[in-house]
Amino acid sequence: MTLESIISPFSAVDKPGHMFFTGIIYASLAVLLSNWVFKDSESLIMVFLTVLAAVPIMYTTMKMEENVTVKLKDEISILKRHAKVIKYLTCLFLGFVVAYTFWFVVLPWEITEPLFSTQIHTIQGINGKLTGDAISGASISQGSVFFKIFLNNFKVLLFALFFSFFYGAGAIFILTWNASVIAAAAGGFIQKAVLAGTHMAGAVPLAFLRYAIHGIPEIVAYFVAGLAGGIISVAMINGDLEGDKYRKIVLDVVDLCLIALVILIIAALLEVFVTPVFF
Repeated sequence: MTLESIISPFSAVDKPGHMFFTGIIYASLAVLLSNWVFKDSESLIMVFLTVLAAVPIMYTTMKMEENVTVKLKDEISILKRHAKVIKYLTCLFLGFVVAYTFWFVVLPWEITEPLFSTQIHTIQGINGKLTGDAISGASISQGSVFFKIFLNNFKVLLFALFFSFFYGAGAIFILTWNASVIAAAAGGFIQKAVLAGTHMAGAVPLAFLRYAIHGIPEIVAYFVAGLAGGIISVAMINGDLEGDKYRKIVLDVVDLCLIALVILIIAALLEVFVTPVFF
């Protein structure tokens, strides 16, 4: 496949920045094709086409990391290797967000609205629930807000884990969907800021900062969980769940899940206590 030849996971380990531009290309092609060919369900087709392009990279990554887990001797070396992979996958995700946001802002609203209709509806549903809670007084303490945010993010983390376990690279669908929702929210923020008199050069970094403070740790946690699910899935296919290999795989997966959980807690704390200070 032509898109697969842009970059491979083997080279991306040492050049994670290249994955950022790969993400921009994948998402931009998906936006243009979905708007051109699939007029009726373009908001979901856009996500599907992006996922379709990214699946080979994700699945090759899962196989590569399972092999690393089996071959490397100590868990610290394995986790250091995983950290490089998480870095380039995060760059891929950021490429998706940047591309989606760019097209959300620059395209005319009559194109943007149907292109991101499902994402806009999702954001409106979230905002409506938060407004309703504020009016009813149902969520008045930061502790309860933290719990709600963490519980919601934990559900997404479980989806990332199980999607990767059952579908190999399945977590990429959840993460790409999240990228499109974040982009719609950031794009809306930019448009409102510009209408309020803020220059575009100032509105863009403000928008990304608004969602990056807690959003990047969340995404890292989801990728870590997705990697854990993918590793054990590949191990089952390869018959590596026996003897010393079994112990190494289980230890690695448990460590990744615990790391993902800690990062998710930090992300929720940032969203409740840090992001509101600036926005």
